[in-house]
Amino acid sequence: MSDAQKSDALLVAVTLVAAISWMFSKEAVLLMPPLMFMAARFLIAGSALALAAWRPLSRLSADQVRRSVGVGLVFGVAMSFWIMGLFHTRSMGEGAFLTSLGVVIVPIIARLAFKEKQPASTWLAIPIAVSGLALLSLKNGFQPEPGQIFFVCAAFIFALYFTLNTRTANQRIVINRRGETIEKHRVPALPLTALALLTVGLVTLVESLILEPWQQTLVDPSPLLIWWVLASALIGTAGRFLLQTYAQSLSAHSHGVVILVLEPIWVALFAAGWFGESMSPVQLGGCALIFTALVVNRWGALGKAIKTWLRNRKTA
Repeated sequence: MSDAQKSDALLVAVTLVAAISWMFSKEAVLLMPPLMFMAARFLIAGSALALAAWRPLSRLSADQVRRSVGVGLVFGVAMSFWIMGLFHTRSMGEGAFLTSLGVVIVPIIARLAFKEKQPASTWLAIPIAVSGLALLSLKNGFQPEPGQIFFVCAAFIFALYFTLNTRTANQRIVINRRGETIEKHRVPALPLTALALLTVGLVTLVESLILEPWQQTLVDPSPLLIWWVLASALIGTAGRFLLQTYAQSLSAHSHGVVILVLEPIWVALFAAGWFGESMSPVQLGGCALIFTALVVNRWGALGKAIKTWLRNRKTA
């Protein structure tokens, strides 16, 4: 098996771990305040990665640390909206498709905020995604539920996070206000992820201290709750990001951008099996349109993946 094939196989595993993490998180927020859960989850995960990344962390410049923390602040706000969506939602499968809209929104953010050119497929995907959103809200007479609103807000902020994270993880040249050319050094994936996760934990910790009661959870924590928090932190967060980083390091020719859109499908399937969730035909139609938008948005990478697969079959 080539490195590219190993990378693709591992990225499929990443989508499975990410989907299972939705189940861990849902179980946890049934037993404790949602923002308190996020604080515990990300502080534990960030600390575990920081221990593994201690040496590269100590070599970061002040600018690299500042940019990494900035990524974490945006990520923290996005995760705050996401967990509130999970707390209020009636359908995790629907929520996963709504959150996945961030993939479609990324090119829009990159174009508006950073003037990056985007392919035509991006603009074709947008009306398809909007149609899917409309179908998901039809059952309420175009009045979305609180969970849906939280998930859509999270998708927009995730798009900004993805864009900033990519720019921070790659070497680039910028021109400052005085017209001077400055080289922005990349932040290696492991220390960048560790700092971002720790920042998310601190952001949600502050939010939780201000907005949520802690006493009941601390006085009599359920042993099952401790398991859900640890599983979500170590498997669903630290483990997932380490596995994803390793998979992406194996090959520059991996088809990860396409593979990662499998996550909402796994979430919908697991939610049906784990919690007995079901969706109406209209909701399923909305999710199908959103998934179509994801595929259209990544059509270039998908086309390359199909061509590579066909070429490999011919030479086999």
